[in-house]
Amino acid sequence: MSHMTDMPSTKTFLITGVSTGLGRALGRAALAEGHRVVGTVRTPADARAFEALDGDAHARVLDVTDHDAVDTVVAGAERDLGPVDVLVANAGYGHDGLFEESSMADLRRQFDVNVYGTVAVIKAVLPHMRERRSGHIIAVTSMGGLITMPGLSFYHGSKFAVEGILETLGKEVADFGVHVTAVEPGSFRTDWSGRSMIRAPRSIADYDELFEPLRARRVNGSGTQPGDPDKAAAAVLRVVAADQPPTRLLLGTDALRLVEAGRAAFEQEMRAWVDVSASTDFDEVGRSA
Repeated sequence: MSHMTDMPSTKTFLITGVSTGLGRALGRAALAEGHRVVGTVRTPADARAFEALDGDAHARVLDVTDHDAVDTVVAGAERDLGPVDVLVANAGYGHDGLFEESSMADLRRQFDVNVYGTVAVIKAVLPHMRERRSGHIIAVTSMGGLITMPGLSFYHGSKFAVEGILETLGKEVADFGVHVTAVEPGSFRTDWSGRSMIRAPRSIADYDELFEPLRARRVNGSGTQPGDPDKAAAAVLRVVAADQPPTRLLLGTDALRLVEAGRAAFEQEMRAWVDVSASTDFDEVGRSA
C-alpha cells in the first residue's frame, strides 16, 4: 500500500542535482511543503548535507551519465520509498566556448550530461508512471533551449535537444495521465556561470571583439543575476500543484524578454522569406497529371 493513501496532497519527488542551485532550492521547498524528496548528489558529503535537512529527505549518490546506476537508483527508490510522483531532471552544466574553439570531446561531454543524462532519468521513471496512469515529468532546460547567444553553441544545442524530446514525449504520454513540463530559467543566482560552468580556452583572435565582453559579463555577473532560486522553486511547486500544468514555463523577466524578442525575429524573417518557402511544392498541375 502506498504511503500516500492517507495524505494525498503529499508527493514523492525525485530531483537530480540537489546539492546546488535550483535543484537545492527546489528540494528544500518541497521538503518544507511536507513532500518526500529523493535527491541525487555527486558526493557522499553532499548526500549527508541533504539528508540533514528538515523533512523527509533521502539522498542518493548518482552520476547521471552512468545509465545503469540511474536505473538502479530509480528502481530502488520506487521499491523502498514508494511511487515517484514527480521527477525533476535538473542535473546539468554549461559549456561556455565559441564553436570553433570547442572540441568534439567538449560537445560529447555536454550532451552526455545535459541530454543523455536527462533522457536516462526520464526513461527510468516513465514506465512506472505510465503503468500507474499518473505522474509529472519536469526537466530544467533553459531560456537557452529557445534562444541563443554567441559562445554557448554546445550548451544551446543540448538544451534545444531536450526541448524537442520533452515536447514530443508530452504528446506521446498525454493519454496516460502523465504530464511533461520544460522549465526554462533565465539568469539565476546559482552556480551555473560559476562552479557549474566549463570554459573553453581562447585561441582565435578573430573572435576577441565579439566574445571577450560576453565572457567577461558572464564571469563578472555571477552572483548578481536577477533570478531568485527560492522564487523559482516556488514557481515549480505551483506547476506541480496545477491540474493542467504547462508544457513550458519560462522563469524570469529576462527569459520572457529574450524569448519574446527571439520569437519576433523568427516571425519577421519567416514572413520576409515566405514566398521562397512556399515556392517548393509541386505545382497542382504536376500533381494531378
